[in-house]
Amino acid sequence: MSHPPVIISGSSHPTLAATIASHLGVAVGRVRFNRFSNENVKVCVEENVRDRDVFVVQTSCPPVNESLMETLILVDALRSAGAGRVTAVLPYYPYVRSDKQDEPGVSITARLVADLLATAGAQRLLAMDLHSPQIHGFFRIPVDHITAISVLGGALVADTPGERVVVATDIGEAKDAGRFAHELGIPLAVIDKRRVGDDEHAVPQTIVGDVRGRHALIVDDEIATGGTILEAAELVMRLGAASVEAAAVHGVLSGRAVERIRASSLRRLVITDSIPLPEAKRDPRIAVVTIAGLLSDAIGRIHRGDSVAHLASRR
Repeated sequence: MSHPPVIISGSSHPTLAATIASHLGVAVGRVRFNRFSNENVKVCVEENVRDRDVFVVQTSCPPVNESLMETLILVDALRSAGAGRVTAVLPYYPYVRSDKQDEPGVSITARLVADLLATAGAQRLLAMDLHSPQIHGFFRIPVDHITAISVLGGALVADTPGERVVVATDIGEAKDAGRFAHELGIPLAVIDKRRVGDDEHAVPQTIVGDVRGRHALIVDDEIATGGTILEAAELVMRLGAASVEAAAVHGVLSGRAVERIRASSLRRLVITDSIPLPEAKRDPRIAVVTIAGLLSDAIGRIHRGDSVAHLASRR
């Protein structure tokens, strides 16, 4: 296209949007948000977007529902302003965990979000490390799914000495962790989880693979309360690992996650800035790497009509 892409930021992560725009050599497009006393939101697009290729950068973080509604209104406003194409850039997808009907009478909310985005006027989605691959099938519009695992991996192994081993938190993560281990040329170990008694919570029992004397690297798509990763960390240390570090693309860090990390045996947790990290959740053990370069590369390729296959998720 003759014109450069237009980057529009929602209010959830303006720093990431500004950094993406800087990588692309453009300014963030002008948008005015008004929030009224009745909690309604008004969005006014002040940038000329007529017939332009527009990318709306908005992530899912508290307040989640407000950010989602703002995204829908913003996409609709861009359509009303005559945008040529609107791509929703959602580094962390809203309601990504609600991807199946795990009990009668509940909403598959990730599919509902897909329908709402298309109805609002989004013509394409750029997402990163979705929790499950079936979310692709929820969309009637093209989806570009990229991964930040390689970005995380580079940061994770940079300062880790000696013999290393990649640890998958359960059998379900073994495929992705195995590919990551293959890229690094190091062994893979897989945690075996079992349900004990009547409790539906599966707990780590043992590890298939050797972690003794090695520096364990746990890789996952997200860390919310920290339960999965921290349970895995404690197990590998009990089984003789020299140290343990973890990496997660999406640092949700909900509830008492940061407090639990501080009390854990984790040497370091590496996350991306797919979600902004509030000051209250910052800690010397938590390192943040940016995905702005990765997203700007993907946006540039989508804008030019080039393939993003080399950025695609391994799922």
